[in-house]
Amino acid sequence: MRYATNYDIGDRKRGQGINEDSISMTVFEEGHRDGYRGQTRPPVDSSDTDAEQVDRPANRSAGVFVLADGAGGHDAGDAASYIATTVVAERLAPIAIRTVRSHPDAFDVDVAPAVLPDALGPEDVQAAIADAIVDAHREILRYASESGTQSYTTVVAGVYADGKLHLGWVGDSRAYLVNHAREEIARLTKDHAVVQEWEDAGEIDSVEAHVHPNGNEITRALGGSGHEDPDRAMVDVDTRTVRLFAEDTVLATSDGLIDAQTDAPDLYEQYVDADKSEDAAERVREAVVTDDEIRDVLLGAESLDAAAAEYVSLANDRGGKDNVSVLLFEDDALPETPSSGGLPIRAVDPEVDVSDRETVIISEE
Repeated sequence: MRYATNYDIGDRKRGQGINEDSISMTVFEEGHRDGYRGQTRPPVDSSDTDAEQVDRPANRSAGVFVLADGAGGHDAGDAASYIATTVVAERLAPIAIRTVRSHPDAFDVDVAPAVLPDALGPEDVQAAIADAIVDAHREILRYASESGTQSYTTVVAGVYADGKLHLGWVGDSRAYLVNHAREEIARLTKDHAVVQEWEDAGEIDSVEAHVHPNGNEITRALGGSGHEDPDRAMVDVDTRTVRLFAEDTVLATSDGLIDAQTDAPDLYEQYVDADKSEDAAERVREAVVTDDEIRDVLLGAESLDAAAAEYVSLANDRGGKDNVSVLLFEDDALPETPSSGGLPIRAVDPEVDVSDRETVIISEE
């Protein structure tokens, strides 16, 4: 498993602000048995022509990532994001390890079920993520109460284990998936934001959503002013699970990458004044950071480190309006992307072609 992170305060806030983003990455690597299990051992040198079936090293990885973006304009967004990343990581690291530990079959090891923990299904892991995020919400409220501050943050968290990525999020920090074999990008999360709600309702189009003046307004966050009882406080957490392949790269990012454009209000007015023409739409797309551009950075990067650095540079080149943080990981030990046929639907809000779908009658039973 490979991963990389990068973060920057952002050009607009450099010298006059603080970085309110926080990132955490916890990786569990496990290896067992020497050799080349189930494969032909490669020749030691050109004179070695033996084709011997031996064991290969069996390695597997699990991990937990957390990315949080402290809400700007409030007293202690940096403290809120720090609490969120540390609390969620602490709660979820044992969940990731338990998930892989309950499947010794990956190493062809005969272990009595009585000594193994109960296997966790996707719903169990999602519930654990939601619980961890609620715990972080309550800890932030305790901090806000004790410090007399307002303390808010977004969060996106993931548990990667057994070839699956389990996600939970609150706010507008995002997770993406880029598949190199198909050269496709899928957005794995949906923003809890005013603009997202308007776009879903058809009140604005996708171009307006990029540059809308209300683009900084989120509808959910962790934390608060500390006036509510932290032991009873709740926050709605969205969760889901997707399958991963060897050619997938997962990207988590704060909104400093997507909303980097400092001229967004002017671009919005120009687009509306032009009656939302295609020429005006193209000018907006060229000025902002689009999902296609996020995909292209990864497809063209020599390494995850290079991609992470390029995302920070891209955000600053487009305006550097806010702190920007990115986290990427991939695992080439996973099964390869199917060479033919469709992939599982992994986008949180997929564009589905219904033109060839026949009407299906659902029985009342």
